[in-house]
Amino acid sequence: MPQLSFTFLAHTVADAWPKLPDGPLMVFTPSADDLPGAANKLDRDSDGGLLAAAKAAKFKAGWGETVRVFALESAPAPQVVLAGVDPDKAKGPEPYLMLGGKLSDVVGKAAEATLCFDDMDVGDAAAVLAGLKLGAYRFDRYKSQPEKTDDDGEEETPPETLAVTVLSADKDALETAFQEADAIASGTLLARDLVNEPPNVLGPVEFAGVAEALGDLDVDVTVLDDAAMSDLGMNALLGVAQGSAKPARLAIMEWKGGKQGEAPVAIVGKGVVFDTGGISIKPSAGMEDMKGDMGGAACVVGLMHALATRKAKANVVGVIGLVENMPDGKAQRPGDIVTSMAGKTIEIINTDAEGRLVLADALHYTRTTYEPKVMINLATLTGAILVALGKEHAGLFSNDDDLANALHEAGEKTGEKVWRLPIGPAYDKMIDSRFADMKNTGGRFAGSITAAQFLHRFVGETPWAHLDVAGTAMSAPKTAINQSFGSGFGVRLLDAYIRDTHEES
Repeated sequence: MPQLSFTFLAHTVADAWPKLPDGPLMVFTPSADDLPGAANKLDRDSDGGLLAAAKAAKFKAGWGETVRVFALESAPAPQVVLAGVDPDKAKGPEPYLMLGGKLSDVVGKAAEATLCFDDMDVGDAAAVLAGLKLGAYRFDRYKSQPEKTDDDGEEETPPETLAVTVLSADKDALETAFQEADAIASGTLLARDLVNEPPNVLGPVEFAGVAEALGDLDVDVTVLDDAAMSDLGMNALLGVAQGSAKPARLAIMEWKGGKQGEAPVAIVGKGVVFDTGGISIKPSAGMEDMKGDMGGAACVVGLMHALATRKAKANVVGVIGLVENMPDGKAQRPGDIVTSMAGKTIEIINTDAEGRLVLADALHYTRTTYEPKVMINLATLTGAILVALGKEHAGLFSNDDDLANALHEAGEKTGEKVWRLPIGPAYDKMIDSRFADMKNTGGRFAGSITAAQFLHRFVGETPWAHLDVAGTAMSAPKTAINQSFGSGFGVRLLDAYIRDTHEES
């Protein structure tokens, strides 16, 4: 993945073009017939060459449509890219993020590029730049050979950096807006990196170390080891980890950007760094994807990074339970009964229903330690959610309508969409056990719902939402802003929720 750097320059269309790098120059237009601003200046300077080339290419200025024009007379760059963008057809930042992602493909293997925004709203322009960064992401750190990039099959080393020059009439305002957008993009990329890392590199201890590094951003981080969790009675979480040679960890990250003493928003993540299924072992086909079974925890770390980087004016605590689920001689068995930190007993029916055991102790710890005003958990919890919703929406379960509605609105705004599914007493009965207070699976039917009912037993009266991100956090559909196995789903969603609902204005 190239490292992107951004240089902001003040520029108005009437000015002479500054000295630009050799890469493509990108300008924007809502019309294929009447070019505005910088596009108009380029067209006039070339005696109509830009418009003529665009018409020859049948450019219609559709949203995100692009046309490249090479060797344009009097142009300040060797190639000009004309991109369609119509503010009247865009709602929220997502279309601009996607536009930026498409432009990352246009940049290709270039080491330099210039974007000229004319009078585009600075928030929209910042979203384009963030989309460019997201779209350029590739997880290639373990590839030792360069990619083949030319038509002759000659190997060519991709550039290690992409220097982006940004031209804007309001340079300072755009630079400030981009700092906010870049914080969220960087948090999303951190979450992607965590999901993409191989499981022999990223175990629970190493994952906790990534959380600890947030201390450099003034996040207060505490990590509990096996002994500390045992003293707290976290036997549900520790039961999952007992078959692994890798010890478990619970990482707690506190960002205190709001009023002193105000109850925090709590975000809790499932962090199963690799899931074999344990004794109830999974089929071997596709098991390599289970390195992504910590997508919820990855989102929490990425979110805390984003909030701290942009200095969010809210109190937020992130808690992640980190384990590996392995099937050795010490592993948990179907039929075992464990006692959770809450004192509730759980009969283990299926050791592959392990994420809810991790979250049970993490949720109870978070609720009783921090007394949050709302509590949201994320987990790649059930395959059943893919049957219900595919990969287009995360499943949303909640005991609070206002919280559910706010999360739905944040999903619509960011494009990280959620869809609410029911919970209720009839489903709750499905996880009653003959031998313990509950069992860890309710059977085949309503699998995502009974998993949510299990978690619901550990949240008390706290307003709570559970996001099942099994279809969206890993191996999600490719988009203009994500070509990766790990999507970083949830960082933008929860940042928007916290910003809109809990931050001081």
